[in-house]
Amino acid sequence: MSRSLLVVVSAVLTLSPLPLLAARAPAQDLAAEVNPFIGTTNAGNVYPGPTVPFGMVAFSPEMTALPGKRFPIAAPGGYEWRSNGVRGFSLTHVNGTGCTGASGDIPLMPVTLPVELSPSSADAGVRYTSLLDHAKENASPGAYTLTLDNGVAVSLAATARTAVGQFQFPADKPANLLFRTSDSEVGSSDSTIIIDPATRTVRGSVTSGNFCGYLAEDRRESYYTLHFVAEFDQPFEVGGTWRDDTVQAGAREGGGGTTYGSKGHPPAGKGAGGWISFDAKRTPQVTARIGISYVDEAGARANLRRESPQGTSVAATQAATRAKWNELLGQVRVQGGTPDERTVFYTALYHAMLAPNLHSDGDGRYCGMDGKVHALAKRQQAQYANYSGWDVYRSQLQLLTLLQPQVGSDVAQSLLNQAEQNGGVWDRWTHITGATGVMNGDPSPPSVAAIHAFGGRSFDLQRAYASLKKAATVPTARDLDKRGCPVLCVGQRPGLDQWLALKYMPEGAPGWGSAADTLEMVSADFGLSELALAAGDAQGAKQFRERSGWWRNLYNPKATAQQGYIQPRNADGSWPAFDPAADEGFVEGSGAQYLWMVPFDPAGLFEALGGREASIARLDAFFRKPDGAWAVTKSGPLHAELDNEPSIAAPWLYNFLGQPWKTQETVRQAMRQIWTNTPEGMPGNDDLGQMSSWYVWSALGLYPVYPGRADLVIGSPLFTEAVITRPGAKIVVRARGAAMDAPYVQSLQVDGKASNASWLPASFVQRGGTLDFELGSTKNEQWGAQDVPPSHGPR
Repeated sequence: MSRSLLVVVSAVLTLSPLPLLAARAPAQDLAAEVNPFIGTTNAGNVYPGPTVPFGMVAFSPEMTALPGKRFPIAAPGGYEWRSNGVRGFSLTHVNGTGCTGASGDIPLMPVTLPVELSPSSADAGVRYTSLLDHAKENASPGAYTLTLDNGVAVSLAATARTAVGQFQFPADKPANLLFRTSDSEVGSSDSTIIIDPATRTVRGSVTSGNFCGYLAEDRRESYYTLHFVAEFDQPFEVGGTWRDDTVQAGAREGGGGTTYGSKGHPPAGKGAGGWISFDAKRTPQVTARIGISYVDEAGARANLRRESPQGTSVAATQAATRAKWNELLGQVRVQGGTPDERTVFYTALYHAMLAPNLHSDGDGRYCGMDGKVHALAKRQQAQYANYSGWDVYRSQLQLLTLLQPQVGSDVAQSLLNQAEQNGGVWDRWTHITGATGVMNGDPSPPSVAAIHAFGGRSFDLQRAYASLKKAATVPTARDLDKRGCPVLCVGQRPGLDQWLALKYMPEGAPGWGSAADTLEMVSADFGLSELALAAGDAQGAKQFRERSGWWRNLYNPKATAQQGYIQPRNADGSWPAFDPAADEGFVEGSGAQYLWMVPFDPAGLFEALGGREASIARLDAFFRKPDGAWAVTKSGPLHAELDNEPSIAAPWLYNFLGQPWKTQETVRQAMRQIWTNTPEGMPGNDDLGQMSSWYVWSALGLYPVYPGRADLVIGSPLFTEAVITRPGAKIVVRARGAAMDAPYVQSLQVDGKASNASWLPASFVQRGGTLDFELGSTKNEQWGAQDVPPSHGPR
């Protein structure tokens, strides 16, 4: 894979609120290990364009849809490796989303032909697109370059809140730059553009939202406005504006939206924008500096002045952003492994640190869920947006907070701020200032608990806990409402009244899948019990720990003629027909795959399944086909599917059964089979870094299996050494004999003392320490067989 290497120049730019480490490690260009094209197909939905860690701006291509695709975009994230057309370079993106995209605001497209037909017209087709040749394309952390088939050479860079783009036009062709202001990935309800050649400025806005709106007619709505100010280093002429099929040559102002159509997607023939023209013979190279803000135009202009003042170059911005990435990547320094293994690892770490995304302006202002402008809370350094709770509560927020506790704290405070601005509702999937309701359960309690457990303490814990406790105990009108269901339910805990009355979520309650909802709710209550302990509410901790055991009310020992399962249940207590291979009552998985999703109390689950030996046999059959072949992905609904969240904790359960060597080999098989240094080398949606975080933890040989606790289950390190540096602590993992084909732990020393425990207490994360492994290619059935991780069922 071709990845550009940049010469680091001496440039100091304000890139992001990411805090600097007190003690810097020796410089190392770990960004050279990253391949941003991993995950750009196979539904990874990542983008290769430049961004800083957790940045507001992500400047990346929007590609044309693949043939036969029923949606108008190439992929969520804007980029699809198999597509060969570019329709613009957008200022914002969200990493690894599902549905049909999010953000992708204000695509800019350099074209080398006259603009005579409206770019939004259905008749325009691909007229204003250009072919992409991967041989003429490079991407690395902080930089993206491409020479389009129309002859324009494009080079992109980004700071936290600004984009910097350089366009080199052919001297013998027209040189026009389109601002497709209405063309966010899932459309818009309005946009504006104002062209001012006297000040070499183009400014405007887009009002959009509609994340997953095509799935529910009553959720196709706009909920944010992005403002932009673009300044150019070369003079230009006004080209004009367009709206739908109409072109107004010479117009300096325009606007309009695509609408969301009758099916939740922008219809053909709708849209608006404008264009400017350059004299390519006199000034073929043009640089644009673009500031954005979700508050107002003044905020976008101030962000531009602060982060990319006049004279800022693409090269300097790329180098400064690369340095910022090297600083963050340098918090996890590994040695050993093959070049491909190092690239997959550092790319996963890179992807895991892209979201949530900065939402506040440089002056601390931000637009809240209530549409009002707010200031940061006490101790808060930044407000963040784009929280895919159902995904990231499992291991991404733990990794983020482990490395950057202030960012983790700010995420927790951001979620609290959003809830208080949203009528007390902690939404499952917030996009910018929209409470989209996407997915199921209530992931906020384990999210906030995990952040606190991993060292994020600079947020209002008492206020957050009080809010979450109320949401878990007092049903609201939204909780009783089926609006948006099944995928986008408006309540924080849909069906909460029935949950409290029946102690399980019955069929027919508001929600997505009653059995999956129950399993998500018990994880939420377990996380809330941990948060209660942190907040000093012993009675609340006991209450929610007891509720975390309600999954037992859906365990039917006679679910099938052969075996018991956790299955859907009617409100009258009766059991409907059940097929463990079906997804009825579950979310993005089958009943067989959800059986294992009780990560805080495996011992309780094993007891229900008939004890240790029965549980081992069933877990073996889950990860192996009858002929003994691996079944970690794409092996049918009765087997594991480690390309999605419901299954990803299951391999670590062998530790609780006294067979950690099976965890070691199963996790390693998934790493080898699913994750590769190729565009398709990601298992599916990255889900804002969740799946990548699973890989990072797995390669380190550790996993945060408990929702809301910092205890770690031990696996098998991939590298001979990993040094994890976080504020106030350092974790060193050394693994003699480590290799992809040597996953088995022979022995372990913790801080110099022999250990047979297959887990680490939370204190290890807090204070740091040293792990010394001896690994081999032969399983060791004695190590870890007796000292198993604790389970935390109801006391």
